[in-house]
Amino acid sequence: MKKLIDIKAFITATIVTILTIILVFIGSRSLQNYDAALVAYLFGTLFAIFGIVYRYTVWIQRPPTWIYVNRSFKVLFSKEFFHFSWYSIKDFVKNIMLQSFILKRGKKKGAAHLLMAIGCSLAFAITFPLTFGWIHFTLVPATGLDPNATDIYTAHFFGFAVLNFPVKSIIGFMIFGALNWCSILVIIGASYFLQKRLKEPGLIAIQTFEGDILPLLLLILVSITGLGLTLDYEFMHGKAYEFMAVTHAFFVIIFLVWMPFGKFFHIIQRPAQIGAHIYKEVGKRKGMQICKQTGKPYTTQLHIADLQLITRALGFNFRNEKGDSFLEYSPEGKRDMLANAHLKARQEAGKFFG
Repeated sequence: MKKLIDIKAFITATIVTILTIILVFIGSRSLQNYDAALVAYLFGTLFAIFGIVYRYTVWIQRPPTWIYVNRSFKVLFSKEFFHFSWYSIKDFVKNIMLQSFILKRGKKKGAAHLLMAIGCSLAFAITFPLTFGWIHFTLVPATGLDPNATDIYTAHFFGFAVLNFPVKSIIGFMIFGALNWCSILVIIGASYFLQKRLKEPGLIAIQTFEGDILPLLLLILVSITGLGLTLDYEFMHGKAYEFMAVTHAFFVIIFLVWMPFGKFFHIIQRPAQIGAHIYKEVGKRKGMQICKQTGKPYTTQLHIADLQLITRALGFNFRNEKGDSFLEYSPEGKRDMLANAHLKARQEAGKFFG
């Protein structure tokens, strides 16, 4: 009977969630600096953390994933630590920060994906500390009491004052408007992909609403309603604040709750790509696997050796009557073998057609 709950993943997710709650209490000085208006966002975030950690733990326990992770860490913390640490940093900048793997598919697509990645990453980096009460702002009393003085705010991190800045300054403009810039970047990037998915026949034929349209709509709706809060504050004097606040909270919480189960989970998985690249680099150093049929290299010996371990662990046997493993043949070699088998069968049958 298939397990409904992975106990190891459940325990890990529970521990991480509890630790997050403890850090919320510590960072907000026992909720002294916590904004009660963010409670709904906090519960949505805690649910997302539990779901993400649970699913990630389940995913990382899969034999293929565990092979990549295990070997990558062994290599990273071996005598070649400095070489592969530098390799990991370069790979992180190239593929995670600059999204070069998307740029190879087209400049417009790469630019749009990069805008979404920057917008989402910055928004996460800002909203999570705010939601946890780790960051809060206070008005310097002396400036608030003096009508002729410029309002000066103090930024606090974990209860410690780290920065004073005038609200009407470049720093104040950038800090209090940071989420607006993130929203604009996300809207531009997500709108580009949405219009392509609504117009291109090739994408329409294979896409699904849940997997392709809904993620983009959620990103756009979260961003638009977030901008609506600023619009209401600056130009409508708070007349539509309740509506905008509830609408924005609704879409943000839907985004957080759906994050562990939908397409957004790939955001969490993407850094593991660095481990896969380390694995491939190590494999190339140890030598390439030669196909027994074509005599040409097609992958690394390390990869084939690990594939044999994984398939045996999963109960599959890919060895033929000669004792050779079919994993030791390249795709081209397997096609050659299949064609030769068909030819032999037709020769023995005495006819090639019909």
